[in-house]
Amino acid sequence: MGPVEYLVVEFPGNQFNGDVVPALKELTHNGTIHIIDLIFVKKGGDGNVTSFELSNLSAAEAAAFNDLDVEIDDLLNEEDILIAAEKLQPNSSGALLVFEHTWATRLRDAVVNSGGRLVENERIPAAVVDAAMAAARGGTN
Repeated sequence: MGPVEYLVVEFPGNQFNGDVVPALKELTHNGTIHIIDLIFVKKGGDGNVTSFELSNLSAAEAAAFNDLDVEIDDLLNEEDILIAAEKLQPNSSGALLVFEHTWATRLRDAVVNSGGRLVENERIPAAVVDAAMAAARGGTN
């Protein structure tokens, strides 16, 4: 298995409209990622939290996800949902996504087969990269 990542995306005003689904479909269909778990969370204006999986959606809501390659492994639990919900603003929706970076398995295999080992791995936030690149260009964009 390649590296696995956990992601929480917030949609203010409970306005998830499914526009991210085509991007997810593309990433799964071309083998870039493999979705291991996906849960939706709604946080009301009063802070009340509800969660649901794809199987809990109505037929109309689920239609956008029909071609999405998702392997629901129940990796995310109630505690994960509550932790993610704490990060959400009131009156918003969130998507909790666990996915494998399948693109990295070839590189991982090459490193292992060459006797190498991973000694450090960290995701660098885009804002940090942007600032470093701007500084390297002398502060110009």
